[in-house]
Amino acid sequence: MSNKTFLCVVRSEAGECEKPSPSDMEKAFAMFQAWQEKFADNILDMGGKLSSEGAVVRQESIVDGPFVELKEIIGGYMMLSAATLEDAAVVIKESPMVNNKGSSFEIREICKP
Repeated sequence: MSNKTFLCVVRSEAGECEKPSPSDMEKAFAMFQAWQEKFADNILDMGGKLSSEGAVVRQESIVDGPFVELKEIIGGYMMLSAATLEDAAVVIKESPMVNNKGSSFEIREICKP
């Protein structure tokens, strides 16, 4: 069975975040690097943080967006390779990013025609 490609959308709750101390940042970075190394075969693209600016495009109009009135904000994305949705979820579940307060990840298979 060949692997499928999954899009992981990173969500976070709106609000202010406490800035971590330099030692906490160092620990978090080490955990993040260890996770990336462990799942190097699964991580296709670490994606990145998304700008707060954007647009919503419809046939009849283009409107400035995204709209912040949503409870959760889409903050970033990444691309994974895994045999199943469950396998992709394991990769994300082991990510230290999942422990960030208010964070969640939506995982969707990218279907090829």
